[in-house]
Amino acid sequence: MTIVSKASSLLAELTLEEKASLCLGSDFWHTAAVERLGIPAIMVSDGPHGLRKQPEEGDHVAISGSVPATCFPTACALGSSWDPQLVQRVGEALGREARAQAVAVVLGPGINIKRSPLCGRNFEYLSEDPVLSGVLGAAMIHGVQSQGVGTSLKHYAVNNQETDRLRVSAEVDERTLREIYLAGFERAVTQARPWTVMCAYNKVNGVHASQNAWLLTTILRSEWGFDGLVVSDWGAVHDRVAALAAGLDLEMPPNLGVSDAAIITAVGSGQLDEHVLDTAVARVLQLIDRASATTEPPPVLDLDAHHALARAAATECAVLVKNEDHLLPLRPTAGDTIAVIGEFARTPRYQGAGSSQVTPTRVDIALDELRSAVPEGVEIAFAAGYGINTSDHDEELAAEAVALAGGADVVVAFLGLPATDESEGFDRSHINLPANQTALLSRLADANPNLVVVLANGSVVRLADWEQHAKAVLECWLSGQAAGGAAADLLLGAANPSGRLAETLPLRLEDTPAYLNFPGEAGHVRYGEHIFVGYRAYDALDLQVSYPFGHGLSYTSFSYADLTTNLTGSAQDGDLLVNVTCRVTNTGDRRGKEVVQLYVRDPEASVARPVRELKAFAKVDLDPSETTVVDLPLTARDLSYWSTTLNDWALEGGEFELAVGASSRDLRLTTTIEIAAPPLPTRLDAMSTLQEWLADPTGSALLHEAVGTDETGRPKGILGNEELMVVIGNFPISTLAAFPGLGLSHAVVHGLIDQISARDE
Repeated sequence: MTIVSKASSLLAELTLEEKASLCLGSDFWHTAAVERLGIPAIMVSDGPHGLRKQPEEGDHVAISGSVPATCFPTACALGSSWDPQLVQRVGEALGREARAQAVAVVLGPGINIKRSPLCGRNFEYLSEDPVLSGVLGAAMIHGVQSQGVGTSLKHYAVNNQETDRLRVSAEVDERTLREIYLAGFERAVTQARPWTVMCAYNKVNGVHASQNAWLLTTILRSEWGFDGLVVSDWGAVHDRVAALAAGLDLEMPPNLGVSDAAIITAVGSGQLDEHVLDTAVARVLQLIDRASATTEPPPVLDLDAHHALARAAATECAVLVKNEDHLLPLRPTAGDTIAVIGEFARTPRYQGAGSSQVTPTRVDIALDELRSAVPEGVEIAFAAGYGINTSDHDEELAAEAVALAGGADVVVAFLGLPATDESEGFDRSHINLPANQTALLSRLADANPNLVVVLANGSVVRLADWEQHAKAVLECWLSGQAAGGAAADLLLGAANPSGRLAETLPLRLEDTPAYLNFPGEAGHVRYGEHIFVGYRAYDALDLQVSYPFGHGLSYTSFSYADLTTNLTGSAQDGDLLVNVTCRVTNTGDRRGKEVVQLYVRDPEASVARPVRELKAFAKVDLDPSETTVVDLPLTARDLSYWSTTLNDWALEGGEFELAVGASSRDLRLTTTIEIAAPPLPTRLDAMSTLQEWLADPTGSALLHEAVGTDETGRPKGILGNEELMVVIGNFPISTLAAFPGLGLSHAVVHGLIDQISARDE
């Protein structure tokens, strides 16, 4: 590429006022320009699943009126694809559309963890698991940025609810942060290097994310090596000077006349080092350089091809949850009647509500797509059955649908959540389908047992109270503008479903891990479930679920065999690699895709660890009878946990269980490996317990030497009293120093501390 902008070389020529202006946008969607020096403004735009560029005359806050763009499947759907290559292709198309519209940065992807199914913005997020979220988020970034357009990885961090989202403080311990809520961001940042990262609205442990130096500087930059720009979520800045000092480079939208004045005053008074301001300005200028780095003309868009990609992606994202008697795919012949029931079949819901809402280039209608795809002589009959945006029962609509179902060969009911049930801005209060839909379903089943349900929803819905009425359930999520065509392809077998659940489907809301701690109260939400989020909790508690994480059926079948492991390197040298392989065969009669999932367990950990954790996966495409070898590599990090004692990742040597399968509860092959690792270093002090001192080889030796032995060689004091050791061995040695007759005087304890400190230096 030919570099046509060198804005970053102009830092020294900027006045203080110009520097301050560059750390704010110039309007809702543009950075500030410095015309005197030829520094241009660049445009950013919403677009996690499709570009939402608003025309210049738009009101900016409104969710409608944006220029037409391809509406791809939302993140809740893309997460269920488990397909990084597909997500990258979607990203490439999104990047092309952004360049064609002169958009420099697309505000996405969003990879926050689905802590609770109630979160109103779950449709914008990928998964309940950080590995899946991180891998797919990185793929989206690679795709968009390959087109010379930046991304904004969001919302960093711990943005898991809409309730009180600008003020609530997420109270999370560091281990949970590191293993669950930061891990996906870490993977995406280090592997894909997004141009920007967007801070979240909320507080994290009492400090707003926009001015949280630990998040924005210590973790993001110092530990992960992020060299891009940190931008605020729109309206997330409360103290511009504090945010700048913490590492937030660009405030959007700009609080003109307030934030820039505060920066100028802070530098002038010495409150803010101008070097801090220069660093932020340099990052803004670097972003402008990146956005201006090519003289190539904008691409000529092939919107037909993009729509075709959206349709293919939607088929890959759908999860065939249930398929009794192999009812799907449908095989209609001349003379058959398919009863299509449900207003969603002709008035589709295919995307979420809020700032991500796209004006599509076109919309496939499932009812029309089915009618055009069935063989000649097959009748597609339709009845609305229920009204949208209401749960009230309409007997006339229901009776019409039941009568139609009774005379059909098969019934396909399109159900789901109306837009009023889930959106940015508020959280759900339940996970049920509207009552008018579930009441209708039982009557349809009575009229015709050959009943298929097709779902459209942005987050988990409860199946346990109605799925017994349906032989087949196809979860299509919010799958974009081509969702209707994709549903027809899947129902009629033109496409084979290959999506897998990226979030567990619980039996009831009360079973969800965050149930007792969501959405918090009095401005605080406590993440009391610790690391046990999603399937980690259900599996640890052995709770029955409707369908587990990773589950999904196919129109073909697969077998697993020959699980092998090959260990190279070592934990001590930092190059440990465990290459896990297995053979997967398509044992059915049609081509299909399988998602091979690798889970890891540490059965004898010194800390609480999940029963199993996803650490690698691969999606393979196989013809009938075809076999492939799947490689699933693991590193030391994949076997480690975050130690708050060491303030680092800790690998405990010993036995690990590796399981490969088709979901977290469909594990086909299992093996164990022995990992050698140096003992974890311990930090002993006066508040360390007697048992902790004895567990450390050096500490134990020093302790025995200090206490001494009697004439028989038996340790003196408490070390020779096993009964007493059981009772008070968990006391700190400084406490035991005050107990007479134990051999641990204050002088002895001080001596022990001096010796162990010398070892640790």
